[in-house]
Amino acid sequence: MLRRSATKLLVTCGISPWSTFVAGQVQPAVTVDNLPNLEGELTLYLGRGEGGLYENVLKAIGDRNPDFKLNIRRGPTAALANAIVAESRAGIYQADLFWAVDTGAIGLVAGQGLAHSLPADLVSQVRPEFQYKNWLPVTGRVRTIPFNNQNVTIDQITSDIMSLPETSLRIGWAPEYASFQSFITAMRILEGERATKDWLEKINRKAKKYAGELGVVMGVERGEVDIGFANHYYTLRLKSGKPDAQVDLAFTQGDAGCLVNASGILAINENETTVNFIRYLFTKEVQTYLSEEAFEIPLAYGVAAPPGLPSLEDLSPPELDLTKLADLRPTLDLMREIRVL
Repeated sequence: MLRRSATKLLVTCGISPWSTFVAGQVQPAVTVDNLPNLEGELTLYLGRGEGGLYENVLKAIGDRNPDFKLNIRRGPTAALANAIVAESRAGIYQADLFWAVDTGAIGLVAGQGLAHSLPADLVSQVRPEFQYKNWLPVTGRVRTIPFNNQNVTIDQITSDIMSLPETSLRIGWAPEYASFQSFITAMRILEGERATKDWLEKINRKAKKYAGELGVVMGVERGEVDIGFANHYYTLRLKSGKPDAQVDLAFTQGDAGCLVNASGILAINENETTVNFIRYLFTKEVQTYLSEEAFEIPLAYGVAAPPGLPSLEDLSPPELDLTKLADLRPTLDLMREIRVL
C-alpha cells in the first residue's frame, strides 16, 4: 500500500459530510478545519509503538499549528506510566499529556487520580462503548486467531478461547509480548485465576514460542503452526504487502480471545490547549490515517474500519473496563509460576 503523508492528509483530506448519528451522547467525528489553532507549549509522554506512524500524526499537527510547540518524551509505555506516577509523588508535573499504546498503563496513571475529566462534547465523538470520563481510547486493536488457510478451515477453529487447548491444532504464541499479557489479564478477570492457569499450562505444553506477534503471524503463514494468537493488525499488514499470504483471521466470541484493547490518551492538566490537542486525535483525518496506514480500529464515530477487518458491530468482544488491565502484576506472577516467562 502506498503510504500517504500524514501532513498532506491533515491539510487536504476530503471533508464530505458524514451522516448524522444520534444515539445518546454520540457525535460524528469532526474535521481538522473545525478545530481551533493550537498555541503555546505542551509536553507529551509518548509510548513507543506503531513504527513511527504516531510520530507522523504529531508532526502533521505541528506543521498545521506553527505557533505551537510539542515536547515529546518517548519510551516504553509502562516505564512512562511509572515515571508519571513517581514524578507526581515528588510534586513534579512534567507531562501535560500521556499517549499510551496500552490501556493498562492508562489505568495505572488514572488510578492514581492524575487524569483530568474531558469535556462531554469531546467524549461524545468516541463510540459509546469506549467512552471514559477522564481518558479516551484513540484507536483499537482486537485479539485474533490468525490461521493458515491452506492447512485449516475456519470451521475447525473454536469460537471459545477457553476450549482451544483441547484441539489438535498446532499453536504459535509470543507470551512475552505486552498485548498477550493484557489478553491474559483479561482472561483472569473474566474467567478467574484457576481457569487461566489451567489454560496457560495446557497451551505451554504444546505451543511454539515466537519473539513477537508479527513472528507468530509469519510462522502461521509459513505453515510452521496452524494458528496463533495476535493483534489483528499484524495479519492485515502482512497481507497488505503480500496479498496472497496464506493466512486469514478467526475470532472468538464474548471472551478474552476477542478483547478489543486500545491506545489511549489522557490529560494531566486542565489547560485548554491540552484538551484541544486531544481533539486533533479524534478528527476524521487522523482516525482515517491510523485506520488506513496502521490498520488500527478507529474509535471516533463514523470512520471506517481498516480494510480486511469486520466492523466492531460484527465482532463480539467481552464487556470489560479496559482500565482494569492495569492489574498486570498477578498475571506476570502467574506466568512466571508456571514457567511461561
